[in-house]
Amino acid sequence: MSRTSEELVIPGRHSARRWLPYAISVVAGLVVIAATYVIVRPDPAGCVPLRVNSSSEKSSLIGKLAERYNKSRGRDVAGRCATVTVQGMNSGEAMNELAGGWAGSSPVPQVWLPASSLWIGQLRQLNRDALLPREDHPVIASSPLVIALPKEKGLLLQERGTLGWGEILGAPSQDGWATFGHPELGNFTFSKDNPALSTSGLAATIATYYAASGKEGGSTLTLDDLEKDAVTAYVRGIEANVSHYTDDVVDLLKRHAEADLSLDGEAGVTDLNAIVMQESLVYQYNRGEMSPSSGSSGEPVRPRVPLIALHPREGTYDLDHPYVVLPSTDQQQRQIADDFHEFLLEKPQQEEFQLFGFRDHRRTPSAELSRWTHARGAPRDPFKEPAPEVVTKILEGWNKLSKKANILVAIDTSTSMNAQSGNRSRFERATEATRKALALLGTEDKVALWSFSTETKQHPDAPFKPEVRLSRLDQGALTEKLDKLKADGPGTALYTTVRAAHRHMVENYAPDRINAVVVLTDGRNEYDADNNLARLLRDVKLDPRKPVRIFCIAFDRDSDLGSLEEIAKTSGGKAFDARDPARIEDAFRAVVHSFGAR
Repeated sequence: MSRTSEELVIPGRHSARRWLPYAISVVAGLVVIAATYVIVRPDPAGCVPLRVNSSSEKSSLIGKLAERYNKSRGRDVAGRCATVTVQGMNSGEAMNELAGGWAGSSPVPQVWLPASSLWIGQLRQLNRDALLPREDHPVIASSPLVIALPKEKGLLLQERGTLGWGEILGAPSQDGWATFGHPELGNFTFSKDNPALSTSGLAATIATYYAASGKEGGSTLTLDDLEKDAVTAYVRGIEANVSHYTDDVVDLLKRHAEADLSLDGEAGVTDLNAIVMQESLVYQYNRGEMSPSSGSSGEPVRPRVPLIALHPREGTYDLDHPYVVLPSTDQQQRQIADDFHEFLLEKPQQEEFQLFGFRDHRRTPSAELSRWTHARGAPRDPFKEPAPEVVTKILEGWNKLSKKANILVAIDTSTSMNAQSGNRSRFERATEATRKALALLGTEDKVALWSFSTETKQHPDAPFKPEVRLSRLDQGALTEKLDKLKADGPGTALYTTVRAAHRHMVENYAPDRINAVVVLTDGRNEYDADNNLARLLRDVKLDPRKPVRIFCIAFDRDSDLGSLEEIAKTSGGKAFDARDPARIEDAFRAVVHSFGAR
C-alpha cells in the first residue's frame, strides 16, 4: 500500500518516574536519561496504528524499516491500511515501564524489541500480565557480546592465542599489562554498562559468572554455581578492573571517537583498555558511525585507532533481539504485528540488519563483519540463557561485588540558586535530587560533600567549604547537612572549586575504587581570581595512573553547559544537560549509575 505523508525522526527525552518495590529493584527501579528517537507519522484516516518500542542501539534502523513497510504495497489488514511507528528506549527502562503498567508520557506500545530475551524473563518475574501467556518470541537479529580493545593492544592479546574472560579482564588486576609481558602499558582497566539497566552490562555480568563457574558455551548456569567461593572471588577480581560503569555505551563510544580524532593527530588520553559491548557496535565504531564529524564527501570519518573484537575462549553471551507482541494489541494490530515481523525477516530487511553490524535472525554474519571488527575466528556456542531466578541472584551478587566509589559532590550555593523553578527554588530542587541520587549508593561507597559560591562572611578564606568529609555513606548525616545548607554566596567560583575538588580526590585516590567529582551548578564562572578555563583543563586532565573523573550537571538555563562539557570530557567524565529543571533528578541518577549505583 502506498503512503503520501512524510515520516519525521524527532529526538526527544523520556524518563520513567515510578520506582517498583521489588526485590530485584536493581533491574526494575533504575532509569537513565537517554535520547529516544520516535518515528512519527500522522495516522491517515482509517489506518490501524502499530506502535513499536525498540532498544536504543537499533531504533534508528527499525525506524527506517518501518518507513519502508509503511510505503510498501499489499500490507492492508481487513481492507484497512497500517501505520507502524517506532520509539527507541533503553531495554531496562522499557522493561520497567511495562512492569509498572506504562505510566510514561509516550503511547503504550504493541510490540517490544529489547536487545535480549533476558529482559523478558525479568519482566515475567515482575509482572506476568505485561506479556502474553505462553508466547514464543522469535529472533529478528543477533549480536554476540565481545571484548573490544584498541587495535595495537588487541593484537598483543591475539598473539597470545584465544584467552578467556578472566585472563583478559581479571588476571591483570594486580600487575596490569605486565601480565601480558608489557609493563610499559601500565594498568589494565575496562568499562562496561551498568547491568541493572543495560543489556550489554547484564550479559557481560552473566558471562563473567559462566566463566567463573568453569562452564563453556552450551552449558547452563545454576543457583548452586553462584554459591561457590571460587566463583565469588573470580567475579570480584574482574570487577576490580572496572574503570567505571557507563550509563550509555554508545555515548561512551562517541566520546572515544571524538578523542581519537582530536589533539593534532594524537588519540585523546584515556585509562580504558577495553570495553565490553555488542559486536555490532564495534562494527559501527570502526566504520566511523560514531564519529562527531564527516569528511568533505559527507561520509563518516573512520577512527585512526580502530577496535578489535575478541571472542573469549569459554564462549560468550548472544544478544538475540527478540520480537515481543504485547497484550495491548487488539485483533487487527496483532495481524499487523505478525505481518511486520514477517517483513523484518525478509531478505532485503535482513541485509539491512547486516549492514548495521548485526548478524541475521539465523545468527549468520555478513562477509564484511569480521573485516570491520578485526575478529579472528567465530565465537563458540553461546551461553544458554539462565533461568530468571538465576539472573536475579547474579544481580544481587553484583550489588555486593561491584567496584565501590569515592565521590566528592560539590553543590552550588550562590544566591542565583534561590530563583524559582516551578513551585520551588532551584536550590530546593538540587538538594532534593542530591538526596535521592545518593540514596542509590551502597553503604560501602564513600562520599564527601562540598558547598561553593564565592567567599562569604561565614567562610571568608575560600569560595568552597567542605561540609562532609570523605567517608562511608551516611545517608542521615548527608540529609541533615543538605537541609541546613543555604544559597547565600554572591557569585560562582566554578573553576577554583572544580580544581580544588579534583586535587582533593587525587590526594585521596583509592586504586580499588571509582574516584570521581560531581559538580552541580546553575551558573558559570564568576570569579575573577581564577577565570582561565584552559589552565583548569590542564590541571584536571585525566591521569591514567590516578583517574579522577569529573561529572558535571548543568542545572537551569543560566548554566554554562559548554564549559562544563569541556571540563568533563578532559577528565574522562561526562556532562549532563538538566537545564530543564524537570530533568535534574534523572540527571543525578544517571551520574551515580556510573558508580555502580542500583
